[in-house]
Amino acid sequence: MELTIRPRRLRENERLRKMVRETRMDKSSLIYPIFVQEGVNIKEEIPSMTGQYRYSPDKFPYALEELLKAGIDKIMLFGIPKEKDAVGSQAYAEDGIVQKALRIAAEKFPEMYLISDVCMCEYTSHGHCGVLNGQDVDNDPTLKLLAKTALSHVQAGAQMVAPSDMMDGRVSAIREILDQSHYQNIPIMSYAVKYASAFYGPFREAAGSAPSFGDRKSYQMDFHNKREAIKEALLDVEEGADIIMVKPAMSYLDVVSEVKNKINLPVASYSVSGEYAMVKAGAKLGYIDEERIICEMAASAYRAGTDVYITYFAKELARFMDEGRIG
Repeated sequence: MELTIRPRRLRENERLRKMVRETRMDKSSLIYPIFVQEGVNIKEEIPSMTGQYRYSPDKFPYALEELLKAGIDKIMLFGIPKEKDAVGSQAYAEDGIVQKALRIAAEKFPEMYLISDVCMCEYTSHGHCGVLNGQDVDNDPTLKLLAKTALSHVQAGAQMVAPSDMMDGRVSAIREILDQSHYQNIPIMSYAVKYASAFYGPFREAAGSAPSFGDRKSYQMDFHNKREAIKEALLDVEEGADIIMVKPAMSYLDVVSEVKNKINLPVASYSVSGEYAMVKAGAKLGYIDEERIICEMAASAYRAGTDVYITYFAKELARFMDEGRIG
């Protein structure tokens, strides 16, 4: 048979396949989410997230050492306070758990890039992402507390803040307070496109952030919608966001691709706790090849347009990149 065009020619061997690879990845684009909680001598495995832990401030440095050895130099911090109240006051307290962890990391590991998640849900007694007016989250009063939280994180050592609350106008409120406080160079990575997803289940156990009533569908996005995602992303660009995030990653790669095509900023995607837990559970049962699945999930996120990948598999991916199995 006389065939002029034979796509298989470029699949002949590994060196050739790598040379013409369309999607390339690098460890510098990986961010590892990490949980810190009040207490002493705590390294507590999260039951629904095998291999992930909650760390007390004294144990936290050991986790950072391990990450740096793996080649991961960017983390996103989530805090678990000892006390909660209706207005989430520990979120912006000077001696709050995230603030403590940031100071430790900034002092002991200056080579680690520190990103803080900015939200209220881990800190409120009701588990919602803002202050309540009856049974509803009151948007505008919440903005003041989110801005106050972001500023407290930066003053403690955060080099980037990532608001995850999905309140209208929160990027603008945070940008304004940071600029007024002479932190014009602190970037904002906005959870601009955050869906009301069942994939967050294990995280809510890890952070103790499940709402005590109702759900978050009045502020997180309906997973049926794509055009709304573009609206949210463009609004946050206008308000001063520097990176736009889509969350979750795996089931929303069409949204990642669409956002990438519509904005001129870097796009992040967050491979969330439910994705991690499913892979771990499937591997434990012998149903899947864990390492190959991890690589394939990451490649699909980057292929869709991800520039920054937030994942609990960051250490494994860094090793696979070193070994030439992905990247």
